[in-house]
Amino acid sequence: MAQKSSSLMQVYILLLTTILFLSREITSSSVLTVNGKTENYVLDTQRGFQASLECVVQNHTRDEELLWYREDGRVDLKPGNNINSSSVCVSSISENDHGVNFTCKLQRDQTVSVSVVLNVTFPPLLSGNDFQTVEEDSNVNLVCNVKSNPQAQMMWYKNNNILTLEKNHHQIQQTSESLQLSISKVKKSDNGTYSCIANSPLKMETLDFHLIVKDKAVVVPIEPIIAACVVIFLTLCFGLLARRQRIMKLCIKEKDPHTETAL
Repeated sequence: MAQKSSSLMQVYILLLTTILFLSREITSSSVLTVNGKTENYVLDTQRGFQASLECVVQNHTRDEELLWYREDGRVDLKPGNNINSSSVCVSSISENDHGVNFTCKLQRDQTVSVSVVLNVTFPPLLSGNDFQTVEEDSNVNLVCNVKSNPQAQMMWYKNNNILTLEKNHHQIQQTSESLQLSISKVKKSDNGTYSCIANSPLKMETLDFHLIVKDKAVVVPIEPIIAACVVIFLTLCFGLLARRQRIMKLCIKEKDPHTETAL
């Protein structure tokens, strides 16, 4: 009896091992492709274009459900567009889609996946505060914001000529997203139109910044005015007090004779 139970246990363990092995084989044999590629890749495209991504399960032995993600957000799929094969369409691609990651996953085992990163090329897009009025001796920053892929070469012009930088007066700072011109203690000669020029292999773009330098406002010191007002006020108070005392003395003198006659 004990030998029969031992044999049944061995058969049970063997069957369980076989099932686990087969399930692993099924899982491992399921391969995903996106547009025919089994590995993560970069898809080159352009602004205004459309991109179609097709995810297919290869070597499946049963129907497999597929999931699509845009970055960390789940993409809603129409019924029937998620079994064994699934397509998503990215229409009217813009600069905001550059670098976005699309991932197709096997619902049953989400470690099985293929990702596609969009590489969107577009000409320079410039923006900034293009009109500023400042006083003499103040500081001003002209910030030219730029989006471009591929990255554009940036430079500043003034009144249609390359800007001549003056030491301790002009300073330029550049990042991948902006070109900033800082002018310290502006002068009347700094008046003019400053042009931010972005040159990429696709196109050259220009944005004009108009700088108006006005006369420095005359600053009237408030402390002396307050002090003068206080002095005037105190003088008036003392004057009124002194006059009141004189009037009281006159009244007393006029009253004394009547008081003596009454006595």
